[in-house]
Amino acid sequence: MSGFSTARLKMVDGQVRTNDVTDRRILDAMLTVPREAFVPASRQALAYLDLDLDVSEAAAAKRFLIKPQLTGKLLQAAEIGEGDSVLVVGCATGYLAALAAKLARHVTATECDSALAAKAREAFAVLGLANVTCKVASCTEGDPSAAPYDVIVLNGATEVTPEGLFGQLKEGGRLVGVSAESRPPRAMIVTRTHGEFGHRALFDAAAPVLPGLERAAAFVF
Repeated sequence: MSGFSTARLKMVDGQVRTNDVTDRRILDAMLTVPREAFVPASRQALAYLDLDLDVSEAAAAKRFLIKPQLTGKLLQAAEIGEGDSVLVVGCATGYLAALAAKLARHVTATECDSALAAKAREAFAVLGLANVTCKVASCTEGDPSAAPYDVIVLNGATEVTPEGLFGQLKEGGRLVGVSAESRPPRAMIVTRTHGEFGHRALFDAAAPVLPGLERAAAFVF
């Protein structure tokens, strides 16, 4: 077994299973998809650590792959079915989107950094993931052209209510991500039922805030 394969198994057994991720399909996806393929070569040794991993270019705004255990818990909360259409917002280099592609019929991923979006597309192609596409778009925009979605997953946190994404959910659809509108931040699920949106806290969680979903700066004397 290679070093990365061993690290991947340890990640699943030590970080993901132990945080109550029990869905066999998610565990299998995390054992199969090589996280190092979505990480710059200089940081591949960090690919399986329990941290939000910076995958941005040296001079670019910071962009992250969120922690493996949080990735698994959000995917489990989303309850992605084999026939589902999924939107992953702020995908960075595409790791979470690749996992979702193992679970869903089709995945649309968006990323505001065109260089990272290109890296995501390259990784999808190398791994033979034909049911996932990556588009350059802001985190507030989503991708209305492929809406409505059964599931929307935020690859990070939001400090504001992402109402522009709510309207891209199907009836019965759900959006999962980390809400940092108040303290402590919590993973949340939003469900659409009869045109109304219900919000429910899932568990305490922290993740980097996605670009464009930051709280407006308050005036200070």
